[in-house]
Amino acid sequence: MSIHVALNHVTHYRYDRPIHLGPQVVRLRPAPHSRTRILSYSMRVEPAGHFINWQQDPQSNHLARLVFPDKTTSFRIEIDLVAEMAVLNPFDFFLEPSADYFPFSYDEALATELAPFLVKAALTPRFEAYVASVPRTKKHTNDFLVELNQKLQRDISYLIRMEPGVQTPEQTLANGSGSCRDTGWLLVQVLRHLGLAARFVSGYLIQLKSDVKSLDGPSGTEVDFTDLHAWCEVYLPGAGWIGLDPTSGLLAGEGHIPLACSPEPGSAAPVSGAIDECETEFEHHMQVTRIWEAPRVTLPYTEAQWSQIEALGHQVDEQLRRHDVRLTQGGEPTFVSVDDREGAEWNTEAVGPTKRLLSADLMDKLRARYGAGGLLHYGQGKWYPGEQLPRWSLNLYWRKDGEPIWTHPEMHASEHQDYGATEIEAQRLLRGVAARLGLDGKHVFPAFEDTWYYLWRERKLPSNVDPFDTRLADPLERERICKVFSQGLDKVVGHVLPVARAEGRPSQPARWQTGPWFLRSERCYLIPGDSAMGYRLPLDSQPWADKSDLPWIHPPDQSQSYAPLPPHRRLRHADGATEDPSGLGRSAGAVGGWNGPATGPTTGAATGPTTGPTTGAARGAATASAAASFAERSRTTQMIDAQAGGAGLTQMGDINATGAGPAPALTRPGPFESAASVTRTAMSAEPREGRLYVFMPPVLTLEHYLELVAAIEATALEMKLPVILEGYEPPKDPRLATLRVTPDPGVIEVNIHPAHSWEELVDQTTFLYQSAFETRLSTEKFMLDGRHTGTGGGNHFVLGGATVADSPFLRRPDLLCSMVAYWHNHPALSYLFSGLFVGPTSQAPRVDEARNDSVYEIEIAFAELQRVTSENGGHCPPWLIDRLMRNLLIDVSGNTHRAEFCIDKMYSPDGPTGRLGLLEMRAFEMPPHARMSLTQQLLMRSLVARFWQQPYRPARLKRWGTELHDRFMLPHFIWQDLNDVVEELHGAGTALQADWFAPHLNFRFPRLGDFTAMGVHVELRLALEPWHVMGEEGAPGGTARFVDSSLERLQLCVTGLVSDRHVLTCNGRSVPLQPTGQVGEFVGAVRYRAWNTPSALHPTIDVHAPLVFDLVDGWMGRSVGGCQYHVAHPGGRNHDTFPVNAYEAEARRLARFFRTGHTPGPMSVPREERNPNFPFTLDLRRPSL
Repeated sequence: MSIHVALNHVTHYRYDRPIHLGPQVVRLRPAPHSRTRILSYSMRVEPAGHFINWQQDPQSNHLARLVFPDKTTSFRIEIDLVAEMAVLNPFDFFLEPSADYFPFSYDEALATELAPFLVKAALTPRFEAYVASVPRTKKHTNDFLVELNQKLQRDISYLIRMEPGVQTPEQTLANGSGSCRDTGWLLVQVLRHLGLAARFVSGYLIQLKSDVKSLDGPSGTEVDFTDLHAWCEVYLPGAGWIGLDPTSGLLAGEGHIPLACSPEPGSAAPVSGAIDECETEFEHHMQVTRIWEAPRVTLPYTEAQWSQIEALGHQVDEQLRRHDVRLTQGGEPTFVSVDDREGAEWNTEAVGPTKRLLSADLMDKLRARYGAGGLLHYGQGKWYPGEQLPRWSLNLYWRKDGEPIWTHPEMHASEHQDYGATEIEAQRLLRGVAARLGLDGKHVFPAFEDTWYYLWRERKLPSNVDPFDTRLADPLERERICKVFSQGLDKVVGHVLPVARAEGRPSQPARWQTGPWFLRSERCYLIPGDSAMGYRLPLDSQPWADKSDLPWIHPPDQSQSYAPLPPHRRLRHADGATEDPSGLGRSAGAVGGWNGPATGPTTGAATGPTTGPTTGAARGAATASAAASFAERSRTTQMIDAQAGGAGLTQMGDINATGAGPAPALTRPGPFESAASVTRTAMSAEPREGRLYVFMPPVLTLEHYLELVAAIEATALEMKLPVILEGYEPPKDPRLATLRVTPDPGVIEVNIHPAHSWEELVDQTTFLYQSAFETRLSTEKFMLDGRHTGTGGGNHFVLGGATVADSPFLRRPDLLCSMVAYWHNHPALSYLFSGLFVGPTSQAPRVDEARNDSVYEIEIAFAELQRVTSENGGHCPPWLIDRLMRNLLIDVSGNTHRAEFCIDKMYSPDGPTGRLGLLEMRAFEMPPHARMSLTQQLLMRSLVARFWQQPYRPARLKRWGTELHDRFMLPHFIWQDLNDVVEELHGAGTALQADWFAPHLNFRFPRLGDFTAMGVHVELRLALEPWHVMGEEGAPGGTARFVDSSLERLQLCVTGLVSDRHVLTCNGRSVPLQPTGQVGEFVGAVRYRAWNTPSALHPTIDVHAPLVFDLVDGWMGRSVGGCQYHVAHPGGRNHDTFPVNAYEAEARRLARFFRTGHTPGPMSVPREERNPNFPFTLDLRRPSL
């Protein structure tokens, strides 16, 4: 969006005596060809008694010739202008084919016209050598000019030089420095000696402080400033005069306002003229001030506005606390890469070559802030049909009680680094873990790729290819086969440690167990694939067991109460550490941590010799109960079982790690014998690219998982080898806080942990946005035509409570009803914050989109919920809330997840992981700025606070019908509806301000342009257009359904219109304008085919662009003004790459709008067209009446 700036420039000459001023020529008015729009201009001259004559020189520059009849002691010129600083793309030009490559020559006629700009200065020694150093090899003209411009910027140092005049090229090169006019004149002469016409330019330079600091290179000025400046323009056939600024090495942009362009510097001086001889005192003052700024995504709020927003956030927080709402708020913001906007992984694909590394970098920043003492885990994410491999998930866990899980963050390996880990380290680590769990490491065994499978796969390859270059169409299969044959079929992939938690007898403590695996093959051959080896273990080859004997693991119920987790010190097993059984303190003989051998009695674990006697078989049950180490308890229980001949030892088949002798061995089960004693879960260690990955097995409780983690950390620390944990995640547990970074099609998604207060919410959102920015991740994307969008992955907000029992939506079901009903009656809440893809087949459709009976049915559901709640004393069973609402909060296909209000995790019948009391708001696109996101969340928190106190129960929900996709596709009525929401909140005591959402409006509905004619002002804005899914079509591997995105809609807002006289037309057809309630203000829309797509509704209808808008005066019978809007570049430039940033995107948008181009000649007033189903919109696809 543009910024209007006021430039004030004062030039003041004071003389020591009254003198005669000769005619003075002032060149301080922006030149006619200035591409920066000048909104107003004023020049004030003193003495006031003077004559002024505006002229134009041979180059069409504006000149003010001043004549002073009287003597004066002072001469003062003050310039004041207002400029519109809208982004210009300096490369937005075309070249004639003959000028595409340098060197080129002008044709004879053009060379004659350019003769004054081809006059060359004499070649002096340094200047001749410098010109000769410029390469003349064939190169694209644009690249040549950019490199030459940058060469001068590097070779000539900039300095402020107060002496009048311009240095010769020889002087500038000899000094190696010069002012802007010196460097500009040098470039002019270099270009002329290279055969290119060039001219000297003097003008104003305006530079504004950037809203966002640059990631690469300097960020520019730290303050807004302006100054007189000089640069160069070169003439290129087809493009005209192109500005080059050798002082900065950049092309001239919107900040370069030319005042005078001439063949020689002397005729471009700001002021020239004769005076009597005298002493002169010179004063120069320049200032630039922002006088109007459109709300924009890079700087959405002033500090004063943000202070108000923060204050209201704390006020709403106080309301929530006072009424015991217990609201928590999390979310799923998404990000894309700054550096690779074209890559498939940042547009359509879920995974790709850079996503995981960028996600790991982002997770490192988040872990340092939130997960001190936390566990970093690389897990398996979602796996959708059609994807060969499951997605990954980077998970960060930390305990809510403040105790650490992983005490040495340096032991988390980085995927950027090669640590030289091999299968030897994998075996050592698992043996060390076994020792710390009180197990014998003899059951650690290697695993191999399936030799027979890959030999069979090799025989299936075409006879004329090599296994190392298979030329298979599937890149994953090609890479897989090459990898296996490169490393060799006899290579150890990794090692496996069978391990499981075995509960002891009632009088005995629980302990870990291990044992051999009985497989059909002599080796452990992994299932072919690309996943971690822990997912590819041949579990099906283990001996058969009856279902009742299998180690089933059921997710715990999240609504149950949980005891506090044991302190971290009780989970440490190494070095014989012991502690008080009560957990209140360490025993006197215990040592601190993992750092050295114990000095008291130990268990003889495989961590090195000890200085005291080891424990033996004589240790009894009392010793087991007093031992703080789980390793000690495991070994003690094994000895008790061995002495008693108990079944526990038989199941484990282990030997006593304390050296008491072997226990009875576990034998291979007989035919059809249920192998209940086999340890069926396993931990594995796999070296990949020099890093050691440890696969976590599934366990029943969080306590068990933490014991394994502590043993792994201790072993890794002893080996001085960082590791990466992968595999199964910790069991779902409310005592654990979680943060995830996962891939989604085209984006990275961050599942942020819930915030319990506004202060936490501000901290988390702000830090996440900043961390993503520093990781080279962005919150915005751009379409080819420059349209600004979010990431496309959304920014789903998750509302709930700290626990299931705390969820405000389960404690007060009417809160859910209020939210759904209010969103339904106020479509602005659905569409102002949404993405481009809206409508019944979008990923977050409204309740009433495409299902005419949904509103009727949901009213019945609301009534039933109210009845059941009142009959049960204000309480409703959680499962009944789900049953009543689940089949209504869906999309047209019945998908409960793809709905505006998603209750999948409120109290789902699918299992405990879906019973979390959470409401997910999915119809939110990713806002580009953290404060925009926080303002959205403040709106939701305000509505929750309001509905908690006073439920929203309208007598009847509004039946919007086709009005939903007509009126509420237009930004004017969305803004009008939002103002109603703000006004209602004001009535409830929440001082929300509508202008806080102006950045959202400008982001969602960018202004395309405007024009004014005969006092009538017309503004064009982008509007919404639902995208509909087409029918199924054949595609490789199955069928595909495309989306018709070829339709677009524009809003036209007209003020000052005289309805009996004026008619607004588009391509000669009358636009149906509706009055807004304000005198002379009308709003309408145009729906048109923007581009031809292979699959679309009505494929025979051609593109309607460009759109020509006319303000027709019915009394005069002609168009009195108008504009043109081009869907594509008007010059025919077909952009095949996305804009690199918001500046290029805005420049592409602005280049498609012309304030000129109305229909010439007499024009009859067309008949008014009004579609009764869509009265606000002119659909150009329909034939005219």
